[in-house]
Amino acid sequence: MGAPFWQSSPPGSIYDHIQVASFALDADGRIERWSARAEELLGIPAAEVVGRDAVLALVPEEHRADVGEKVAEILDGREWTGLLPYRRPASTDAAGAAHPAVDGIAELYVMPTTGADGVRGALCVAVDAYALRRIETDLAASQAVFGQAPMGFLLFGTDLQLVRVNERFAAAFGGTVASHAGRTPRDYLPRAEAERVTAALRQVLDTGEPVTDMQILGPAGEEPSGREGQPGSLRWSISLYRVHSGTGRPMGVAAIASDVTRRRRAESEAASTRRNLALLNEAGARIGNSLDLETTARELLGVTVPQFCDMACVDVYQSLLDGDEGRPGIADGSAELRRVAFASAVSDAPVTAVGSTHRFDFHSPYAAALRTAQVRRVPGGESGDSGLVQTTLAVPLVAGDTVVGLVQFSRARGSEDFGERDAALAEQLAARAAVCIDNARLYRREHSRALILQRSLLPPGDPGAAGLDIACRYLPGNTATEVGGDWFDVIELPGHRTALIVGDVMGRGLRAAVAMGELRTAVRTLAMLDLEPAEVLAALDEIAGGLGGVSDEVYLATCVYVVYDAVTRRCTIANAGHLPPVVVEPGEPPLLLEVPTGMPLGVGGEPFEEVEVELPDGALLALYTDGLVESRDHGLDEGLDEFRKALSDPAQPLEDVCDHVLDTLYTRHGEDDIALLMARIRGLPADTVGDWLLPAEPRSVALAREHARTQLAAWQLEPLIDTTELLVSELVTNALRHGEGGRSGGGEPEIRLRLLLDRTLVCEVWDSNLVQPRRRRARDTDEGGRGLQLVSMLSNNWGSRRTHRGKTVWYELALPGSEPRKELDAEALLSAF
Repeated sequence: MGAPFWQSSPPGSIYDHIQVASFALDADGRIERWSARAEELLGIPAAEVVGRDAVLALVPEEHRADVGEKVAEILDGREWTGLLPYRRPASTDAAGAAHPAVDGIAELYVMPTTGADGVRGALCVAVDAYALRRIETDLAASQAVFGQAPMGFLLFGTDLQLVRVNERFAAAFGGTVASHAGRTPRDYLPRAEAERVTAALRQVLDTGEPVTDMQILGPAGEEPSGREGQPGSLRWSISLYRVHSGTGRPMGVAAIASDVTRRRRAESEAASTRRNLALLNEAGARIGNSLDLETTARELLGVTVPQFCDMACVDVYQSLLDGDEGRPGIADGSAELRRVAFASAVSDAPVTAVGSTHRFDFHSPYAAALRTAQVRRVPGGESGDSGLVQTTLAVPLVAGDTVVGLVQFSRARGSEDFGERDAALAEQLAARAAVCIDNARLYRREHSRALILQRSLLPPGDPGAAGLDIACRYLPGNTATEVGGDWFDVIELPGHRTALIVGDVMGRGLRAAVAMGELRTAVRTLAMLDLEPAEVLAALDEIAGGLGGVSDEVYLATCVYVVYDAVTRRCTIANAGHLPPVVVEPGEPPLLLEVPTGMPLGVGGEPFEEVEVELPDGALLALYTDGLVESRDHGLDEGLDEFRKALSDPAQPLEDVCDHVLDTLYTRHGEDDIALLMARIRGLPADTVGDWLLPAEPRSVALAREHARTQLAAWQLEPLIDTTELLVSELVTNALRHGEGGRSGGGEPEIRLRLLLDRTLVCEVWDSNLVQPRRRRARDTDEGGRGLQLVSMLSNNWGSRRTHRGKTVWYELALPGSEPRKELDAEALLSAF
């Protein structure tokens, strides 16, 4: 029910905004009644106007004639409306406040009246014209807001129910303007949003503090939202402020609502574009910094998870990793793939172990993506993920015209589906990564080939040597660095001597490995000539200068060449720019040998020097390359100190010493190859060497046979006595005929006979003639020339070498039971002679 008709108007009514005054005229046009409002508006007390002619009392003199006629017409029964200028004089109210004089215009409404006695009069109503025009302007503005404004306008009462809405709001939510009166936010919004808006309305009503740009999500009404062409919720921005009456009393809350759905969509698209550009920039900066394939794949996933997706993995064709470019199955996507990287921001995501292999079914979308080189979108139900995945993008990794693998980007259940822009972004990311992955794959292939070449050129794992225990290690650099030119070798020389070599070709890659192989082959060839270490390095220097071939590329190498004589336990060492050997004698601290460094091989023009050191039984000799003792993290001096500390307990088994060195030093940096060759001196027992000086006389031939027969009998090598006697006779005879014998302290010429027993039997005959013997085929008429032919037929190996004072001719026989040996054959002997 409405309020009773006698209830007074509440404060804040329209009369608080305009002044309405009234007075009455009698039948003669005199002022009969004068209200307090008239006295307040026009500033004329009732005592001054009541009973006076209205025209004379109120109208300026220049307008009295016209107004007088109008008053007469009014008293005859006609209404009139006009403007009445007035001047309200200055005054002071009851509270003592001063009010200045005011000039104004009153709009006057004059209506004829008839009293109970039939006497005519008039009732006049005056309104301040300025206030009236102001209200008219406000009404026009209000009408414009409610009828023409492009934004939604709402007015809530103090009960937070709608009092009025404008046409724009009604058009968005349906119905007429009037139908929305009395509704609340709960009639338009989801519960949570409605409660949020209601709380904001109450706060504004209670505090008077406005709320601006409050974002709410409401129903779509008649307009589409969300994705293009799909209905969805509208997003609104509302601003709330409290509305007051003229006396300041709160009348409600006004709300201005603006549909920002398109703006937010544009902002979202702009943000998505910025995010995509940021991802592409990050991908360009982070992907491909390494030539390691797995690292490159992990870099791709590090960029995309969780910024772009929740889970991702990278698969590469196994055949391409194996270096086979054309295995069947690659073209149709069904070939075997190896998982090289996986990342997830979801804790319970299914994981395929990195390094495992699998195949995609021919009819699967993944095989189709590989087959067509096109991105495929795979719904969660088709990916076999037990409901965890919302959607997956299967993106082929295409490098040039080759599909090298597949990357899968997945979003977890409840996340936003991948759109067209997401697919385009995923394709760009995969394209960038594919080139880097393919480069890493090609690099790995070349690295593997170079490593195979390098390993094939290294000696077997357990090289043997007379009087030495040998242990060696080779560690290639990691796949992110190219193969270097480090090598080592162990070469058995005649006379129970051994050549130990460690070298390093400067540079990396396949060419460095090839250069290393050429140098190693040259070293082996030169070692078989039984040259001195300095002579070997001089010859290598010339060879290294020509390794560049037609490219004129200079290949430099460092090398240390050691020859160890097991009989004398002496080492002869020459160095070409390499790090010095380390020697550890029993009971002594490790020591860097002072060996003249010399220039690296390939520089040319500089001679090499030799040093000779004698090592006791049990001494340890270590040769190595710089990768063992130097890296970016520590300098050479520091590395050498650590190396010597690691050799402080050389009494352990040699293999354990090698392992301890590699475990102690920082050898996992992967920056360079590492070669380590260690030898422990194991001198030959005195009873395994027979050494005699013979006079340069014919009787020495028989004497030599007797020494040989006696020594072999002592060694229990009776099966070798006949062959040894025969060959010793030939070598001593040659020394007498073609040599000059040896001289002991400037005395008579002498011939030296030496028998050595270790893994083989070696016989050496020394003389002072520098001319090397040469085997030739004797003619039937020749009386001699068949001695070396006989030595070659009956020995396992033979040769000669120069010494400081002449030459040594030697032969070698296999021990009984060790390997097939050559026996005396009468027919062969007859054919030789």
